[in-house]
Amino acid sequence: MAVGVALGFAGAFGGFLAFLLVLVLAAVGGLIGAVIEGRININDYVGGRANGRNQR
Repeated sequence: MAVGVALGFAGAFGGFLAFLLVLVLAAVGGLIGAVIEGRININDYVGGRANGRNQR
């Protein structure tokens, strides 16, 4: 709900570009929060070790 309020204020007072900026920053913040909480394993996406072996 807080994200919706922030997007509403950004759209009303800052225009469309401010709306997009708030939307992108909220998405990035949500992604970073999910990684920190452990809901998303970043190694699956950035090419960490696969099954404990180095790939060459």
